[in-house]
Amino acid sequence: MKEVRYFYVPNASSAGELPEEEAKHAVRVLRLESGDHMLLVDGEGGLFDAEVSVASGKHCLYNIVEQLPCQREWQGRIALAIAPTKMMDRIEWMAEKATEIGFDELSFLNCKFSERKNLRTDRVERIVVSAMKQSHKAWKPEVNELEAFDKFVATPREGRKFIAHCYMEIERKDLFETLHTVPMDEPVTILVGPEGDFSIDEVRKAMEHGYEPISLGLSRLRTETAGLSAVMMANLSKRRL
Repeated sequence: MKEVRYFYVPNASSAGELPEEEAKHAVRVLRLESGDHMLLVDGEGGLFDAEVSVASGKHCLYNIVEQLPCQREWQGRIALAIAPTKMMDRIEWMAEKATEIGFDELSFLNCKFSERKNLRTDRVERIVVSAMKQSHKAWKPEVNELEAFDKFVATPREGRKFIAHCYMEIERKDLFETLHTVPMDEPVTILVGPEGDFSIDEVRKAMEHGYEPISLGLSRLRTETAGLSAVMMANLSKRRL
């Protein structure tokens, strides 16, 4: 019996056909045939048992057998905004692992000390989709384009907002302890800066817009480690029992 595979299909309940890249993988690599079963996720919480009806070349048509129960392991909305590193593979690794852990939104910040001023979000999107399927999740994190720091912090966001930094002259709270005081269903947004940290003016500007200064612990972390740690802390604090 073949292993049941996960496929990402936006609007899976009504599409009736796998997207081209998913179809090629299903037909040419996995060699799925008519009558085989597969699991479809739509990225918005929908999980479906589907049966292949036609498998040919670049096309894989299906019929929905049933919608399966699916529940997120965490409550609320977890958003991470981070300055991309010079070596993009480190941020791509972080995006993959954060998706496996579970979060809802990934934004990229162009900061004063940023080492990278551009990036391909389409590549990050593919990595996130692959990690979503690999970790058997039905929710796909939203991936946003690179945005100026000032614009991002000035944009209203729901819930509690935090900025991680290393300036000793600005009092910081421990993020993990603080998150346990936040209602489970309340959204949280966490900002992580570049290798050289946010500028002190950026930290103060974020605070003016309601961001709370926080620490991620006693160790000094690399950007991608800090981002992953922030997601893990938020996920654990909002984990369903």
